Amino acid sequence: MKIYTLNQYVHDKYGQKLYKIALDGGFTCPNRDGAIDTRGCIFCSGAGSGEFAGDRAMSITRQIEKGKDRVAGKIKDGRYIAYFQAFTNTYAPVEKLRSLYMEAINHQDIAVVSIATRPDCLSDEVLDLLCECNKIKPIWVELGLQTIHPGTAKYIRRGYPLSVYDDAVNRLKASGIEVIVHVMLGLPGETRQDMLDTVSYVGKSHADGIKLQLLHVIRGTDLEKDYLEGRFETLAFETYVELVADCIALLPKNMVIHRMTGDGDKRTLVAPLWSADKKRVLNAIQTAISQKDRIRD
Repeated sequence: MKIYTLNQYVHDKYGQKLYKIALDGGFTCPNRDGAIDTRGCIFCSGAGSGEFAGDRAMSITRQIEKGKDRVAGKIKDGRYIAYFQAFTNTYAPVEKLRSLYMEAINHQDIAVVSIATRPDCLSDEVLDLLCECNKIKPIWVELGLQTIHPGTAKYIRRGYPLSVYDDAVNRLKASGIEVIVHVMLGLPGETRQDMLDTVSYVGKSHADGIKLQLLHVIRGTDLEKDYLEGRFETLAFETYVELVADCIALLPKNMVIHRMTGDGDKRTLVAPLWSADKKRVLNAIQTAISQKDRIRD
């Protein structure tokens, strides 16, 4: 079972490794400003999942330069993915979005702009802007789906039905924009089969890529309260490793695997603590996949 990793994909398409620079465009979210809710998704930190993003007080150009400085010891004359990560990065007036996106696009070292957002924050005007930008440099749109199951979606306060995701993928794909989908593994109340069903659904939805994210319990979130009250347990190391290997086996061979685990901020990570050793997790997943291949052969 060959994994089509992000590194392999960008090397095939752009001829070199691309380093990701996480940006904070100063956005908020309809789940925080009262349009849908004020509490955010139950697992989301105060940084809007942008713990490793740049400083929103800086310009986009300055954040890119700071990001380049952080990896300067690893590469010279590199090219980068500008990743609008924190909060909902299409949730603003179109002219503000255009200004921020174009600042990233016009940076000579940026090869791709990746924009994390919600499927319910893609108006026709925003989609037109994304198409406009995509004609200059490739635009990737990352959609936070997490689960296909209505009960879980309600619990995590996602705020939109599955049909909105389906519509967003179809509209983006029809516009020639690459789509990456975030799926969260280990959400409270979900069985192993529930998680596999979500991954299978994404694989059949014509998305281009997927991010498999382990559920992290972060200090200060509502999820932490439920965890500390014993309402659920996080996934064990071995369980997660086997689950990811089985998830990948369900996906189309040409689907790009952008992530197989996730980086939790060690300063605020409550559980599972084993996830902080990302190298160990990734190595174990690769071993599990290889073992499954040998069994099939």
